[in-house]
Amino acid sequence: MPAMDRALAVKAGATQAAAVAVLSIALAIALPRSFFEDYGWIAGPGAWALCALVTAHVLNLPKGRTLLGAALAGLPSLVGVALGAHWLGAVIAIGVFGVWCGFSRTADGSSRSGTSDRPSSRPAPALGPDAPPGR
Repeated sequence: MPAMDRALAVKAGATQAAAVAVLSIALAIALPRSFFEDYGWIAGPGAWALCALVTAHVLNLPKGRTLLGAALAGLPSLVGVALGAHWLGAVIAIGVFGVWCGFSRTADGSSRSGTSDRPSSRPAPALGPDAPPGR
C-alpha cells in the first residue's frame, strides 16, 4: 500500500473546508432557511460534490477519484446528521476526505509531491557521488 502524503491530505482537507465554508455562507445569504429544510437532503450532497471538484481542480487531483472519495467521506457524516449535529458530520467528512486525497496521485499520474516518488512529508535520501546524472 502506498504511503499517504500527509501534506496533500492536509491541503485537501483545508481546501475542502474552505470551499464548503464559502459556499455555505453564500447559500445561507442567498436562500431562505425553508429551502434547506425542504431541499437540504439534495442540496447538501450536491454542494459537497461541487466543493470536491474545486478541491480536485486546485490540487490537480483526478476528478473521478476525488468525487468517489467525497461520496465515501460523506457516508460517516450521516451519523452526525442523524444525531442532529450536522457540522460534526461535516468535520468528520472533511477529515476522511483529506485522508482519501492523501493517497491520491495527481491527475497527470505524477507523484503526490510532484518532485519524486516519495511523499513531500518525508525527505528524499541523500545522494552520494555514485548517483546517476540528473538526480
